[in-house]
Amino acid sequence: MNTLHWLDILNNIFFIYACLLFSLYLFNAIMSVFELRTYSNTNKFVDYKSMLSFEKLPTVSIIAPAFNEEKTIIENVKCLLCIQYPNYEIIVVNDGSKDNSLQKLIEYFDLVKVNRAYEANLISEPIKAIYQSRKSAYNHLVVIDKENGGKADALNAGINVSQNELFLAIDVDCIIEPDALLKMVKPFLDDNKHVVIASGGVIRIANSCEITDGKITKVSYPKNFWAKFEVIEYFRAFTLGRMAWSKLNGLLIISGAFGLFDRKRVVNVGGYDRNSVGEDLELVVKLRRYMHEVEKRKYRVAFIPDPLCWTEVPESFTILQRQRNRWTRGAIDTILKHKRMFLNPKYGLIGMLSFPSWVFFEWLAPIIEAIGLVYFIILLYFDLVNMHVFLTLLVFVLTFSMMYSMFAVFFEAYTYHKYKGVKYLAQSVLMIMLEMFIYQPLNMIFSLNGHLDFYFRKNKKNWGEMTRTGFNNKDKKIE
Repeated sequence: MNTLHWLDILNNIFFIYACLLFSLYLFNAIMSVFELRTYSNTNKFVDYKSMLSFEKLPTVSIIAPAFNEEKTIIENVKCLLCIQYPNYEIIVVNDGSKDNSLQKLIEYFDLVKVNRAYEANLISEPIKAIYQSRKSAYNHLVVIDKENGGKADALNAGINVSQNELFLAIDVDCIIEPDALLKMVKPFLDDNKHVVIASGGVIRIANSCEITDGKITKVSYPKNFWAKFEVIEYFRAFTLGRMAWSKLNGLLIISGAFGLFDRKRVVNVGGYDRNSVGEDLELVVKLRRYMHEVEKRKYRVAFIPDPLCWTEVPESFTILQRQRNRWTRGAIDTILKHKRMFLNPKYGLIGMLSFPSWVFFEWLAPIIEAIGLVYFIILLYFDLVNMHVFLTLLVFVLTFSMMYSMFAVFFEAYTYHKYKGVKYLAQSVLMIMLEMFIYQPLNMIFSLNGHLDFYFRKNKKNWGEMTRTGFNNKDKKIE
């Protein structure tokens, strides 16, 4: 078999992969439009405040792990206390913080130690103390002080202490809308055909927004260079990607920053995997696998397209690359742990479509991109590139990428319109153009480094330090 024949085979492989990838993006765009229309038609006349009088609303525990969060801990807990819901508790889990997080909570909310009974259904590091407030206004606030064990371990401890039907796992640095819990709970009430096991919502970026008393008072496009890219990235991931998979009931991930779960079923599957740095993805995959293998009932993972949660994203190159490295390692770990689901018809659409998509377009994507780049350089060196064909394909790829990102930006503007102004749209278009030459190549490098760490550097479980800028009261901005 001569060299040209091998080149033809490789060219066809790359071409088929690219066609499948473009098809997936088109699928996401089309399906997300249908899903949003369905959601809007179903919920546009809903008076969520009227739900506050419902007698059979499920009880909810909000579990917020905290590690060295003294910059934002008071503001964030105040935000959680403003949630509109008739029967819920807030469980802040101080995961062995080395700063003054716990002391600030004790002083501000007038906390005292209590003897609260709980069942240790899930494995976690030892709980040293449980606190509650002496003030009646904060009687639904619980603070757990425990040995450090990581985010998954802290969530397991919170689940053990919780006493309600559902639990909301949330990053303590998040700002959530007052009616967020009502909207997240609604799928558990509405669906008569499926058992709803989890519900997720859209995450938006709070950097440079104005925040007063735990509420977003003014939404602004980030001033930070890296955060500008991340806004566009989140539009694509949530507004298009996750909404599309939700339409097919094939969603495999609910953001660890904001997800509502059936507590009993989470306990049944052993809770969060303490050995995974991608605990959010791993839990949803594990729950889906449990429903297929054990309960064998029709079920659904719901997704709410409303922007319900605002979070701070990395603003430094170092923190950004640590985060993406961790995301990659978490995805690889989950895929390998649940590899029996791959192309397995026993798991229905999840096994035949959702899981393979993660394998080919999440796990393998950076590797294929890197191989393709090296392959192109080799062809260029030996003068085997048809420049006319190459330039035509390059223009097509760049144009497609720009149009997809612009569609995500304008789709968000058309639907929820949280970011306003011509200046914002002009900056978005500029960042979309820069993204293809700066941000996307860097993400490929970050992901490849995550692969190397996972396979060769024995760095599978390292979370990586995530320093926050922090935001304070009285119109202080996240910069």
